[in-house]
Amino acid sequence: MTAQRYLLDGVRPLGGEPVRMLLADGRIAAVGTDVDAAGAEVVDAAGLHALPGLVDLHTHLREPGREDAETVETGTLAAALGGYTAVFAMPNTEPCADTAGLVEQVWRLGRDAGHCDVQPIGAVTVGRQGERLAELGAMADSAARVRVFSDDGNCVSDAVLMRRALEYVKAFGGVVAQHAEEPRLTEGAQMNEGALSGVLGLGGWPAVAEEAIVARDVLLAGHVGSRVHICHLSTAGSVEIVRWAKEKGWDVTAEVTPHHLLLTEDLVRSYDPIYKVNPPLRTDADVQALRQALADGTIDCVATDHAPHSLEHKETEWAVASPGMLGLETALPIVQQALVDTGLLDWAGVADRMATKPAAIGGLAGHGRPLAEGEPAHLVLYDPAAEWTVDRARLASRSTNTPYAGHALPGRIVATFYGGRPTVLDGKPT
Repeated sequence: MTAQRYLLDGVRPLGGEPVRMLLADGRIAAVGTDVDAAGAEVVDAAGLHALPGLVDLHTHLREPGREDAETVETGTLAAALGGYTAVFAMPNTEPCADTAGLVEQVWRLGRDAGHCDVQPIGAVTVGRQGERLAELGAMADSAARVRVFSDDGNCVSDAVLMRRALEYVKAFGGVVAQHAEEPRLTEGAQMNEGALSGVLGLGGWPAVAEEAIVARDVLLAGHVGSRVHICHLSTAGSVEIVRWAKEKGWDVTAEVTPHHLLLTEDLVRSYDPIYKVNPPLRTDADVQALRQALADGTIDCVATDHAPHSLEHKETEWAVASPGMLGLETALPIVQQALVDTGLLDWAGVADRMATKPAAIGGLAGHGRPLAEGEPAHLVLYDPAAEWTVDRARLASRSTNTPYAGHALPGRIVATFYGGRPTVLDGKPT
């Protein structure tokens, strides 16, 4: 398909009434029931929902250094197949993305791949070692224009360093995204701490290890008047701290992963390392609290924490397996199952939590915009009535560590348009 104009016939913006939507020159040119289709490639979108192109605030693309697990090319293709038109790439590459040169390299790789926008996240500290601040200003001034900084995978556990980072990023409207994990409290941790960890004989990762850092950092953000974002919130206690901080009027945001909205620690009984993640899968009470918090806006957005790992690092004994699971190609169906099909969120809410809010937190203009005339044509067409079975062999990611292999999931991404150009049509890469 080579046409530069596409008419989406019968599409339902945010699940509303059917309309015709014309995409031309990278923008939404017209929306209505009598839009002229002259010269346009017609896409039969009857029954399909249109949502703004999804934005992931938390993706691991692994390049440079770990191309055996993922590359920018394969990771962003997976993103397009999941309905994403922009991803934020975490800095735990090898070498670490803690300089202007490294973030520009990732940014250029994303631009060359062309499946979606890739916005690098810069490390907060050199090598993510938590000892001295990285080149925050140089990364902000680079061609990549970094605005989000994180040592994800590691916590910025030194309170003085965290305060300095929060103060530094204020100068250019940046935000520090914290991996909330008090390191001394999680030494030897393998799963959620509780009765089950005792039964299974696995070291416990206590909720308080997350909640202590969340509490400290919202207080620091409030004290210095800066922005903090809490990565992959996983406990009911953390939800209450974020809610309290927002009531104070502090500039605090938070994300939750699809797997923390659906899966519980009970799956660890299998000792299958596919369920090993950081932070760990929690209790059903935590899952229900996270769902409610996402629905009521306490948690701002869904972020996948897409974490590809090679077979060598994942299909091994639980104790030595790397934590993390894939997420980009299954996120929207999981959110449908956990939030929409349970009546907690409508499609406008999904668009807000998976496109508008993450784009705003990351300062990514042009994404997460309304589906209106004149807006950038970043959007996804989705069939919520479809059902599909996850097949590891058909995933675009270079890795296969998904917990949903062989599982039937609701909904299907039919098409993704990135700047008015289809990157996915009929569920397949173009």
